[in-house]
Amino acid sequence: MISSVTLAVVLGLALIGAIAALVFTEVRSRSGAPPRPAPASVTGRDALNVIDLGLRSVAAECVRAGRALPDVYAVVLSADRLTLRLSGADPDAPPPWTTDDSGEEWSAGPTQLDGTDLGGTAEVADPYALTVTIGLDRNDRVMVELSRASAAISVTGDGRDVRKLVRALVAELVTGPVGRHAEVTLVGSAAAEMTLGLGLQSTRLHTVATLREALAQDSADARASAASGPASPVTQVFRLIEGSSAVIVQGRAPRLFVLDAAQFRDEKEAMTHLNATDALIVLGDVPDSGWRFRIGDDGSLDTGPLGLRVGVHAGRLS
Repeated sequence: MISSVTLAVVLGLALIGAIAALVFTEVRSRSGAPPRPAPASVTGRDALNVIDLGLRSVAAECVRAGRALPDVYAVVLSADRLTLRLSGADPDAPPPWTTDDSGEEWSAGPTQLDGTDLGGTAEVADPYALTVTIGLDRNDRVMVELSRASAAISVTGDGRDVRKLVRALVAELVTGPVGRHAEVTLVGSAAAEMTLGLGLQSTRLHTVATLREALAQDSADARASAASGPASPVTQVFRLIEGSSAVIVQGRAPRLFVLDAAQFRDEKEAMTHLNATDALIVLGDVPDSGWRFRIGDDGSLDTGPLGLRVGVHAGRLS
């Protein structure tokens, strides 16, 4: 009798243990399961065509409506939605764009952008030409418009990761459709660090010894352009941003400058000669940065005050 009771207890305990183990294994498998990779429609090169069409579409619709462009600082592409994040509330989005309750996000489905009429708006030459991918938030592609930084953008973390990220930004700008009119200048020692392994040849990618040299050359080019007559509409860049005056740069495209922290400190006074459509990335930490990006050991990117989540930075995607 006792042996039967004992056997029943043992079997019961064994059954409870087996069930508990099964539940634990199921929970662990769910929590530890690798996330599904982002679809190619988000990570692939074709995704940039969707983003390019979206940015040009919103510019064209705003021009037709006779209103200023929204102040876009970030773009997020998911499998079924393209979202523009604005620095302030702007609830009057032209169709097919819709706004969220705050008015700080405009969104449209990629299929809604098909067939967008871009005719008659050549005077708006890619006003968001410095919009570039910084990484992924789960399965969403996250991009920022570099020219919206109020000052230099510092990128910190492991030196190799910093270079990989900035190389990815440069490569996308000079080879992708969004940055088709952007100019990139690598300055001083950053030129050697960036071109090593970059393998790019583009008429829009330049290297100079100093930022002063780059700005002096730009001034000479501007004088030559002015002497040759007015720029064509395609080479004009119009920045019509809500809350600020229109910036019209004749014959000059938005520019990105890349230099290291030491050179930034040496040439800080030259920054005052940058234009409103320009952006500057510093390899390393510098005071008074407009945006501060920090790469973590896990490959994530902390965007600081921007508050954008990036689980995998762009250097690891390329």
